[in-house]
Amino acid sequence: MDLTESIAPKSDQLNAEDLLTGPRTFTIEKVNAGNAEQPINVHLAELPGRPYRPSKSMRRLLVAAWGAEGEAYTGRRLTLYRNPEIKFGGDKVGGIEISHLSHIKKSIDVALAVTRGRRKIFTVAPLPSNQQATPAIPEDVVANTEKAVAEGTIDQYIAWLAERNAPAHILEYVSERKPTT
Repeated sequence: MDLTESIAPKSDQLNAEDLLTGPRTFTIEKVNAGNAEQPINVHLAELPGRPYRPSKSMRRLLVAAWGAEGEAYTGRRLTLYRNPEIKFGGDKVGGIEISHLSHIKKSIDVALAVTRGRRKIFTVAPLPSNQQATPAIPEDVVANTEKAVAEGTIDQYIAWLAERNAPAHILEYVSERKPTT
């Protein structure tokens, strides 16, 4: 049984917490107007009803890479990740940033304001055309993997998952965390 849906935040949008298990690649279904506080909704095929609402910096990055016409974004893909260094109200709360985009030929560097008078170079890399959207790794799998690594029972955990026909992306995630001796 895949518990991914059961751990999703009760929210009407993608949140940084959704990316705690690592970056995820999404396909854009459509872009439409939001409200004054969050003016853009980027609807993701993999998260129906929970759009990505990019920050102003990430909107500027999208425009620099793909242009200003949101309708052109449909069918394109992007990789989002949680940056734990993002601050809100002076506190580090974490936020969502873009690491890769489809439909670009080479990496793009854009200098964007992060605070008044301070700029940062944001780099976005091309997303390989064969890269598929990334399914989520449930929080319980992350916790159980960490526990199995700490207890030295990772092989048993992998076997247990395999017996239960765990999806390939889960087996791959757990196997990649197996310590090398």
